[in-house]
Amino acid sequence: MRIVVSEFVSLDGVVQAPGGAEEDTDGGFAHGGWSHPFFDPEVMGGAIDDAMARTEALLFGRRTWQTMAAAWPERAGDPFADRMNEIPKYVVTGTLGDEELTWNNTTRIPGGQALARIRELRAADGGDLQVMGSPTLVRTLLGEGLVDELRLIITPVLLGGGKRIFADDGVLRTLELVSSVTAGTGAQVCVYRPVPKG
Repeated sequence: MRIVVSEFVSLDGVVQAPGGAEEDTDGGFAHGGWSHPFFDPEVMGGAIDDAMARTEALLFGRRTWQTMAAAWPERAGDPFADRMNEIPKYVVTGTLGDEELTWNNTTRIPGGQALARIRELRAADGGDLQVMGSPTLVRTLLGEGLVDELRLIITPVLLGGGKRIFADDGVLRTLELVSSVTAGTGAQVCVYRPVPKG
């Protein structure tokens, strides 16, 4: 399976709380919902639908999974929501127990086993394993060289701080731009893949 990371990201690299004011207020973050003014249903919605069409499972960190699990089940009846609710899901967590995994088709990956289990999933046959949000998990996956594709929806806004997916570790990682399309709102949907070393 390919590990594909899909993120809404500001020009200054912030991915925190693109969807709503109360999504993630850690660190006093006050700009939740910042992606909405730039959403273009045709371009951005099309890119999201395209990514989901190739996705066979979703991978989340605990916090993003909890946010999604609280939102999607009540939207049943919409084709995209139905797909989100039916698709297999994995959540990396050291705190949630199996009895708390109430969102349909969710499997817990214990925090201490995360990298080994994710490597197993990546080595298995199948389509894409998509990661949404989950900045801590994404930073780890990027650091371990486990991301096969980055699908970034880059919005023309500066947020001045917040959670990011890119580590400040001094490591050079070269990416290839596979495709890019600009929405009428000024947002860009860019797909990158790592350039193999050597």
